[in-house]
Parts: sequence; structure tokens; C-alpha cells
Amino acid sequence: MDGVLADFEAGLLRGFLQRFPGEPHVPLEERRGFFANEQYRALRPDLAVGGGWIGGVRHEGSGEPGPHRTSEDGGPLPWDKVASVYEAPGFFLDLEPIPGALEAMREMNDMQDSTQVFICTSPLMKYDHCVQEKYHWVEKHLGPQFVERIILTSDKTVISGDLLIDDKEVIQGHEETPSWEHILFTCCHNQHLALPPPRRRLRSWSDNWREIIDSKRRVLPPDPDGLGVPQQ
Repeated sequence: MDGVLADFEAGLLRGFLQRFPGEPHVPLEERRGFFANEQYRALRPDLAVGGGWIGGVRHEGSGEPGPHRTSEDGGPLPWDKVASVYEAPGFFLDLEPIPGALEAMREMNDMQDSTQVFICTSPLMKYDHCVQEKYHWVEKHLGPQFVERIILTSDKTVISGDLLIDDKEVIQGHEETPSWEHILFTCCHNQHLALPPPRRRLRSWSDNWREIIDSKRRVLPPDPDGLGVPQQ
């Protein structure tokens, strides 16, 4: 969802500049790497904490999803400025849709060939606002019929499907060989990456996503349950 349907990166930068106008920041054109707070921490160590990942940001830990450092009242420490942006109430709900995403989702959903579309998204460990707001975002922008298509998981490798459109360059989890083909959705943090064949990229929703679905359909045996296309 984040980075494919909802513009997490633009929302993070906008929120950071509003909260901390005098602090150094990373312009979108200079973003590199999936984990935004790693790059902010490189600017200055007190801007963000490091560690494991959930939902597009790193948290305190050893590489596996886990809680980040918190104060006695459970909130982010004062110097964890990046976390204070994306953990704030209203952050996920106020994210702007990525251009063309909503129209593409509706068109996929209306396909007459039994294509099934799901929204596969990961939560933050500090989920107070994140989970509820993601559901509200989907209902607000896509309608209640898509709320029923949300799959909330921290491990996308265990989800069954034929295609996964996701902006994270490498997706790892319990399953070493997931059932889906990973289509890398171009975002500011991955646009510089060269993908080795046969990996494929969707540069935007104005790119030919229909051909990607058609190409997958041509190589798959007939399935009465249809083609599964989970979105990040």
C-alpha cells in the first residue's frame, strides 16, 4: 500500500519539514534505500534510530521486526524525529494517492477474467494509529468493497498470489520462494537500481501494467479462482 497506492515518501518529507523546519532533511530526489530513517540517521545520528523493519522504516533491533526505543509513556524518544512523523495521528490517513493508482485498482477489480486484487500491507510495531488509518484510507479512496481486500501482514512471503507489486527491492520472510512474482514499483528510493533479468519493474501507474498482468496470465495454467494480484 505505502509507496504503491499511498505516497509515504512525500508524506514523510512533508511532515518532517513541518515539524522540524530547521533540521537537515533528505529531498525526494536524493532518497536512496528502502529504509528512510537509515538515510536520516546518516545525516545526523539523533534524527532517527536504527534496527529492524516493519512498514517501511527501521526500528531498534538486530534486523528482525521489533519495537523501537520508547520513553516511559510509550512514545518515541525526543531525538527520534523521523518516527514522530510517521507515528503521529493522521499521518497515514492524510497520505496522497499515487497518481493513477486508484484508477488502476478499480480497473483491475472490474476485469472480466476473474482477476482478484488484494491490498497487502505491513503495519508499524507501534500500531496505535497506523492500522486503523490504513483501513480508513482504503475506504476513503477506494470504497468499502476494497476494505474487504486488505491483507495486513509483516511477512508478505506467506501470502499466496501470482504477482506482488511492491516498492521494496528485496522482500524476504518465512518462505524462501513465494508463490508470486515480485514487480518492483518505482519509487524515489529505488529508481536508481538496475534489476537483473528476469526481474521486472512498473515505473508508474501510467506504465503498461495491463501487459504485466496479461504476460503472467499467458504462462499460468487456467485457474478457476483467477489471477491473484496483491498490491503492496
